[in-house]
Amino acid sequence: MFTDPIKNLRAFGLGENMIVADLGAGSGHYSIPIAKMVSKGKVYAIEIQKDFLTTIKNKAAEAHVNNIEFLLGNVEKKGGTKLKDSIVDAVVASNILFQVEDKNGFIEEIKRILKPGGKVILIDWSSSVSSMPINFESIVSRNKAREMFEEKGFVYKQEIDAGSYHYGIILSKS
Repeated sequence: MFTDPIKNLRAFGLGENMIVADLGAGSGHYSIPIAKMVSKGKVYAIEIQKDFLTTIKNKAAEAHVNNIEFLLGNVEKKGGTKLKDSIVDAVVASNILFQVEDKNGFIEEIKRILKPGGKVILIDWSSSVSSMPINFESIVSRNKAREMFEEKGFVYKQEIDAGSYHYGIILSKS
């Protein structure tokens, strides 16, 4: 039912030396696999809930990965991630767009932290989750998400198969 982070990340094409931000990292569903794929790079796991950061730290220790920096931050505010401008090669945003209140602020923060030409993979719930306990009205469609990013200067690159209940798109910062 849920999306497969490793499959999605392979489609994203991360390199071992990349610097990646996992926005709304949650319990580390993506952060740990990213850290393994960018073994000579760095991962910023950014989360607004302190308890989740503790969970990711514990999972990272169990997985013997030490290239993750854990940041308490607000991904909807300019500078809220606490990252410098144009510092990351890639951003992973999974199951977060539907939760974000300030979607423009969120996209602007992604744009601010990405290097020129940097990529973002957006994985989010599709309309097929109407039977799930998710606020259906908060779901942003694939087309609307793409439009929102393109309005902020991002360039659509490709769609990925993120499973039955999710969509996945890759965009780049122009």
